[in-house]
Amino acid sequence: MTSSHQSIHKYLIIQSQQGDARAQRELYQLYAKAMYNICRRMMGNDEDAQDALQDAFVDAFTRLNTLKNINTFSAWIKRIVINRCINAIKKRRLVTVDLNESSDYADDEMDDDQIMRFKAKRIIQCMDDLSDGCKVVMNLYLFEGYDHSEIAQILSISESASKSQYCKAKMKLRKLLGEEKQQYYGG
Repeated sequence: MTSSHQSIHKYLIIQSQQGDARAQRELYQLYAKAMYNICRRMMGNDEDAQDALQDAFVDAFTRLNTLKNINTFSAWIKRIVINRCINAIKKRRLVTVDLNESSDYADDEMDDDQIMRFKAKRIIQCMDDLSDGCKVVMNLYLFEGYDHSEIAQILSISESASKSQYCKAKMKLRKLLGEEKQQYYGG
């Protein structure tokens, strides 16, 4: 971000903190698309994603005065969006399976880099078929960069449950994407 963009960005945050509706609209426009993408991946459909996005921005603008460092706005709004999505999913009864700490995590041959090679849009479509627990853990781990201990803390589950959900999500995605590949290549 250039210094003029940073200045405009800071100006919009300060004006928004003072209740300037125009500045809030502009700030929303700057972040809405990226935050919607997070919501869409986590919520699994457009309607729930839109609801979560709107609720997150209402929360953010209501609490904007609590933001101590305007340079961290991007991370701050992202965290609000993720929390809003998690809370909405929990209301739908997020189901996770806790495994024994000593359980073996049967990892498949497809590694994270191979999963990312598929077109993001198709992965998101396939992710819609995952259970809420698998979808949330995969989003937080693969797309948002949290590790399993952080995910466990965010979701109030064990680290092994996070790893289990991630493995299940990868296996389901592999199956869905593998079936698609077979159909495409006539296999």
